[in-house]
Amino acid sequence: MSHVTTGWLLFSGVVALALALDLLVFNRRSHEVRLREALWTSAFWIALAVAFGGWILLTRGRTAGLEFFTGYVIELSLSVDNLFVFLLLFGYFAVPARFQHRVLFWGILGAVVFRLTFILAGVALLARFHWILYLFGAVLVISGLRMARQRETEVHPERNPVLQLLRRMVPITNDYSGGRFFVRNEGLFATPLLVVLVMVETTDLVFAVDSIPAVLAVTRDPFIVFTSNVFAILGLRALFFSLAGVMKLFHYLHYGLAFILVFVGIKMLLSHWIDLPIPLTLAVVLFTLLVCVVASALNPRPTTLEPPAVPPAEPPGV
Repeated sequence: MSHVTTGWLLFSGVVALALALDLLVFNRRSHEVRLREALWTSAFWIALAVAFGGWILLTRGRTAGLEFFTGYVIELSLSVDNLFVFLLLFGYFAVPARFQHRVLFWGILGAVVFRLTFILAGVALLARFHWILYLFGAVLVISGLRMARQRETEVHPERNPVLQLLRRMVPITNDYSGGRFFVRNEGLFATPLLVVLVMVETTDLVFAVDSIPAVLAVTRDPFIVFTSNVFAILGLRALFFSLAGVMKLFHYLHYGLAFILVFVGIKMLLSHWIDLPIPLTLAVVLFTLLVCVVASALNPRPTTLEPPAVPPAEPPGV
């Protein structure tokens, strides 16, 4: 059996077992995720990713191992923006704390399927049309520059075309009904929890437009691109509950993420002439994140600036 087949089987088994334990054992009942539980779960997913990366390092060599860790760090850092959006969505739709884990579980599970499709399509296009590499690079540079100019993360659910289509297809109740996405009440009705799930899924698709090309700037190996992506987004739920209360403290972080996007975009654009070593790419990404976190800690945002107001508790337009 080849290393590639063994890798896919091992990866599928590890992820399936971890998700089964998460859904059927540790989170059988809806509950509010406390900080201690979130920190332990975050540590578990990070340790699992590091162990898998170590296996790649041992079986496929130093270059493949470093590509995995670089892709993982890039994806995990870019996912921080997802966390801000999730926080705004949960506030906008007044999602009870005990149901937030359920939404993120199914939302991220759906994201795994969509990202596999995106990655296979991206790798196939790059193999057939080399010039797409420069298109991806340009997209990353433009996205990075736009992120640097954007001061606040905004969410406009009412403008989401998928959500508008959902409202035309199925009636939506005004109230949450436990942790259910659908209820029967003289017919089939969707609950606001399904609306939030749709928003989480479509938001992730938007972020995938940046994050997947960023990892493709590091490697074209679909196995490494996909596994690094999946380990990062699977740990995103626990990371959300770990950082939900302190995310606004890292107010310089979005500048670092913008720089990372521009950096990997330029790396793509110049790849024909300059081949940056993977260790250097990883070092630049880690150093950028460290500088932004330290700068945020040393120069905290003035307390006179209030965070954006959260809309009323009633889910608007649902």
